[in-house]
Amino acid sequence: MKKHENVSVPPSGMEDVGEAETFMDALGRMCRENKLAMVSAIVIALFALAAVCAPLLTKYGYEEQDLLSRLSAPSAAHIFGTDEAGRDIFTRMLYGSRVSLLVGVVPTAVSMLAGALLGILAGYSGKRTDAVIMRLADIMLAFPSMLLAMVIMYTLGDGIINIFIALSLVNWAGVARIVRAETLKLKETEYIEAARVSGVSRGKIMLRHILPNCVPDIIVLFTLNIPSAILAESSLSFLGLGIQAPQASWGLMVNVGRQYLYTQPWMSLIPGCAIMIVVLAFNFLGDGLRDVLDPHLKNQ
Repeated sequence: MKKHENVSVPPSGMEDVGEAETFMDALGRMCRENKLAMVSAIVIALFALAAVCAPLLTKYGYEEQDLLSRLSAPSAAHIFGTDEAGRDIFTRMLYGSRVSLLVGVVPTAVSMLAGALLGILAGYSGKRTDAVIMRLADIMLAFPSMLLAMVIMYTLGDGIINIFIALSLVNWAGVARIVRAETLKLKETEYIEAARVSGVSRGKIMLRHILPNCVPDIIVLFTLNIPSAILAESSLSFLGLGIQAPQASWGLMVNVGRQYLYTQPWMSLIPGCAIMIVVLAFNFLGDGLRDVLDPHLKNQ
């Protein structure tokens, strides 16, 4: 029987402290070295601030109509013009940013959490559990995510809550596969073996020792998956399966504006540019976080 006198388990919470210090150091290094990522973070913060402060930034309501001013060009009274119902496009852009950012963050966070927990469970629990979870993930990945989201939305109906459900269901599988691969590497490390030999429960090993070490990968995946969720919501709303009028959504505004693309192009171009800017900002921020959190890139 093997002896383990020299094996010790790090005190409870030490891994978390080290992980937090490493992450804060990485953020500081990104601030110094990656200006594009920092500009992207500022852009995202400005959009989020505009979404929160929407009632303070406009004197119109997002449903307020002025039929005498319908299809007006950008002016002092309506800086982005008005739509086919005389509603102020700037106001609808502000309230539409709430939908886009919420749909980007909430379903992505839910899918990240579910995928991370299932990935850790699959990587640590053994072949039978691993096979069941990974085959389920393979089934989910076999369907085009957009098509699957459309089927779910068609079944459940339109509305922001159903969009949350649809996007959460279609995006967990890829996260689970990545976290499982990281778990398979971590479970062979010395401190996990030491924790196992010392009698630490399986659940505590997964939640207190493995999960904190997967946080950098999860953070990068989170920032890179948010733009996919924003584009998915915009596409569903564009196709008429997502947000419905009179609610404001960038994808819905693009769909409405396409009918007037040659005469009032700002109706589609303004929300389309907003989608592009936010998606690029999240992608650049995700790339910056990956550069500072990936140990191979950090060593380079």
